[in-house]
Parts: sequence; structure tokens; C-alpha cells
Amino acid sequence: MFDNLVESSSHKEDISRKGSFIIATAVIYGVLLIAFFVAGIYWYDNHLGEMELELTTLVAPVPVPQVKPEDKPKEEAKPVKEQPNVDVRKELIADVTRTELVPKEVSAKASDVPPVRRGVTTVVGTENVTSASALPAGPGSGTIVAPAKVQIADEPPPPEVKPTPPRAPISGGVLNGKAISLPKPAYPPIAKAAHASGTVTVQVTIDENGNVISAHAVSGHPLLQAVAVAAAKGARFSPTKLSGQPVKVTGVITYNFVAQ
Repeated sequence: MFDNLVESSSHKEDISRKGSFIIATAVIYGVLLIAFFVAGIYWYDNHLGEMELELTTLVAPVPVPQVKPEDKPKEEAKPVKEQPNVDVRKELIADVTRTELVPKEVSAKASDVPPVRRGVTTVVGTENVTSASALPAGPGSGTIVAPAKVQIADEPPPPEVKPTPPRAPISGGVLNGKAISLPKPAYPPIAKAAHASGTVTVQVTIDENGNVISAHAVSGHPLLQAVAVAAAKGARFSPTKLSGQPVKVTGVITYNFVAQ
């Protein structure tokens, strides 16, 4: 059973050999990396002149000096000739208290020209200028240098009176009882021969004076309609008024024919 025995010795020497190998390998790799790095630096320096490099320079904008308000050229004030105690007006307009001066025209719009002041000499010019050294208004009247022409505007024509449009006829219904004069129609011989009878209704239109201006039969025997229309045209009625105004009236007149 124990014929073949394996004697195990210490592993210290094996571990120490492997560690030495790893350290030596790391040192060799480190030296190679340093050599490559140094060689790369020398190579870059040698080829730096061959590379095309573009130099970009950022230039700040030139500051523009701001013009101060006081540096602007001042406009020279035009000299104004002042006339003491003299007003200038485009046109001469009297004050409302000046009844001796008549205005040029009558208008509902206020004028933009100031009126003539009392105690101040006023002349006609191209602009309205009031003197700063004018005398205060007093009981006296101002002096007008240029006379004003009096022009009275024509009065507007009166508005046109439009005529009242005629009113539409009103309905009066059956008008037999409203007639002043109602002629009776004649019985035609042809109607007697045919023994025609019955009621004939005639539609009529009466004007403002009570006269029949139109008539036509709307029902009844054909042989009796003509004489009924002729009798209706001769009827007379009293004028019909609406709100105090005479108006036209439409209605019907009935005629009863008895066979003979």
C-alpha cells in the first residue's frame, strides 16, 4: 500500500522564481514604453515644420465713440423781430363784445384765428402772433390797421317737403247699406227668356270722394253680371276717412235677381 511515496518539498523557491520573472517582464515593458514615448517626441519635433497649421486670431472690434447729446451742433435760433404792442393775425375777427364789427361769414365751427384784442394794434399777416408786451385789455377798443370785407353767407335752402304717399285702400265688406245712391239693375230680356235668377256679387273700388272707379263681377249668373256691373258703377257713397284723411275703400255690392 505504501510502496510508492511522494515526498513534497517546500514551494518557496518556485514562487520566488515566478516573481522574479514577472518583475523582469514589467521592467522590460516599462523601458520599451518610455523609449517609444521619447522617440515620438523627437519625431514630432522633426516633422513640425512640414505640417500646415492655420493661425486664427480673434481681433476685438474697434470701439465707436458715442456722440453725446451736447456734441450735436445746436441749431441757431432765428431772430424774431418783435413789434411792441402790435398783434399779427391771418384775418381780422372781432371779439364777441365788438358789435360794430360784422364777421365775414356765419359758421357753427369756431375759428382757429384769435379775435382782435382791445387796446392792441392789429395788422394782417401770414401768421398769428400775439405781442408779449401788449397792453392789458381796457375799456378802449383796439386799432385795426387793415379793413375787413364783410361777406354774408347765403342762407341754406329750406328742406324739401316730400308728399305723403297715398294709402292703400281699406276693406269695407258689403257696401249695400253704406251707399248714398244705389241704382237697381234692369232685368235683361235674354235673362227673362232663360229664366235666369239668383245673386250677383260685384267687387268695387271707391275713391276718396265716394265715387266707384272700378267694378267687376265675381259671382252670379253670366246673363246677369253685365247689368249688375253697370248698376254698381253708378252707385255713390259717402267719403270714408281714416285719422282725418279720406281714403279709398274696396268692397262688394250684391244684387238679387228674381225670375219673371
